[in-house]
Amino acid sequence: MHPYIMAVIGGVLIGLSAVLLMAFNGRIAGVSGIVGGLLPPKPVTDRSWRLSFVLGLVLAPLILRMTTGVSGIGAPAVDYPLLLAAGVLVGAGTAFGGGCTSGHGICGMARLSPRSAVAVAVFVMAAIVTVFVTRHLV
Repeated sequence: MHPYIMAVIGGVLIGLSAVLLMAFNGRIAGVSGIVGGLLPPKPVTDRSWRLSFVLGLVLAPLILRMTTGVSGIGAPAVDYPLLLAAGVLVGAGTAFGGGCTSGHGICGMARLSPRSAVAVAVFVMAAIVTVFVTRHLV
């Protein structure tokens, strides 16, 4: 399957999942908030839908691989220590920024949230600086 077609299908599925989560649970599909709600000391009252959502994130590439032969996920482009450090920095950033690209970039922007517009601008600037530093200074 052509990569552009897979990207369009993926985008449609992300949008659909965000709309369905809002329609049925009244919740924003911010992945960091969904996963964070599974961690202590959060209450366990809404654990089932959160686990279902995360399970869907894990199973989707496996189902894609079974149906198309391609998972859409490549091997890491960096060593595991750098990958771990990047994960910690992203986690800290989502905690500091009050959300992640899915919550602010997809759902917040769709709701015309000024807070999300600022957050997305900061995400993009941080990405530009990161790419510049890693490609030209390191």
